[in-house]
Amino acid sequence: MAAKRASKTAKPERVFGQRQEPRKMFRVGLYARVSTHDQQTLPLQMRAMREYASKRDWKIAVQIKEVGSGAVERELRGQLLAAARRREIDVVLVWRLDRWGRSLVDLVVTLKELAELGVAFVSLTEALDLTTPTGRAMAGLLSVFAAFEHEILRERIRAGIAEARLQGKHLGRPVTVGKKAGQIRKLRRAGVSKAEIARRLNIGRTSVRRILGERNRP
Repeated sequence: MAAKRASKTAKPERVFGQRQEPRKMFRVGLYARVSTHDQQTLPLQMRAMREYASKRDWKIAVQIKEVGSGAVERELRGQLLAAARRREIDVVLVWRLDRWGRSLVDLVVTLKELAELGVAFVSLTEALDLTTPTGRAMAGLLSVFAAFEHEILRERIRAGIAEARLQGKHLGRPVTVGKKAGQIRKLRRAGVSKAEIARRLNIGRTSVRRILGERNRP
């Protein structure tokens, strides 16, 4: 009876200073990523995430370790997202946000997908915990920043295009060979060789022969 009373009156545990209410055991997917030149931090990431999962009584269902050389490459991350879509995990746990997202926009897009799947997200370094109301509010701010970043990028592109036009630079697709047909024929009538025409107009010899051959057809 004493044990029963003790269990009923047990206070919720605190993890990292935050009050944790009793809940079901979550299945967590761990994702660690390092660059090819920084692989020594991989054990550190995995150890920190395993300790955190243990303190929160989460069951580790998937562990992904990825080594990549560029910001775009996140091939193995797709395996964790696939596990989330199959409802095999309840939480994604990462060591730091930049380990997960290629950019702020990519981060927000993937967090939105996880939220729609009912899968939470936790980043240790930034203390971002989407299992809590505070964490979900922070995710909302990330969406605002992502939209801001996207708008800044668009403005830079517009400014770059405007500057290029002022300098008289050609924008868009390169001029096709067909539009140089008149120049090709004019140079040929002047006695310029096909090889020299190709060199002057910066086009292939095959294109020069094709244009001249079209004119000579019956």
